[in-house]
Amino acid sequence: MIKRAKPSPEPLPKPEPGGPRHVAIIMDGNGRWATQRGRPRLFGHHAGAKRVREIVEACPDVGVEYLTIFAFSTENWKRTQVEVAGLMSLFRRYITKETRSLSEFGVRVRFIGDRVRLDDKLIKLMNDLEEATSHNTRVHLTIALNYGGRDEVARATKRLAQDVSEGRLDPENVDEETLPKYLDTYVLPDPDLVIRTSGEARISNFLLWQSAYAEYEFIDTLWPDFTREEFAALCASYGGRDRRFGAVKT
Repeated sequence: MIKRAKPSPEPLPKPEPGGPRHVAIIMDGNGRWATQRGRPRLFGHHAGAKRVREIVEACPDVGVEYLTIFAFSTENWKRTQVEVAGLMSLFRRYITKETRSLSEFGVRVRFIGDRVRLDDKLIKLMNDLEEATSHNTRVHLTIALNYGGRDEVARATKRLAQDVSEGRLDPENVDEETLPKYLDTYVLPDPDLVIRTSGEARISNFLLWQSAYAEYEFIDTLWPDFTREEFAALCASYGGRDRRFGAVKT
């Protein structure tokens, strides 16, 4: 049997001027996608993980330098033990399988979120992936794992308060530019565009501080069906928006 080569994807349109530099995605709809096909929810999560690679590889073509994806929230621990265990296994498998391809494509991977509750094997894999890709600059992929916006702000505030109590920070100098230096995303620019798939119109505790002036797109497509073409179209649409950041243009 001759194995046919996978056809190269059609080229995406050139990015629009002023397109988003940083896109954040709430990857919703994996479970519903699987249920619609009479399959267990974890089947949908596996399909969703495969979709991540396609979107990451599309980023340079549409001018996106930073991509942040919401993989597992602090609230997701409330799901069934079977689903949570399956997701943790999927994360370990994804990191093991994708490390080489991510590095070869020039992707730098970072993880945000509280790692305390994660198992030691997963934490080591996360650390190793960050180290293995630390020299890459083509795409900056940030994976939010056991992440919640309120939890992030609370942890940042504790670190800030500790610096104040130990004399490293003058409370009189604390302003809105101070707290971001203590957030998990302190090395990243704020997102320009936040996309949520699956038809839900809420932000689910994702990048609360960072997204204060982001543009939002809530689309009906379930995450496993989200294509590079749809991603490119949303980025192109962003380029035509009038962003005033609270000011009035004359």
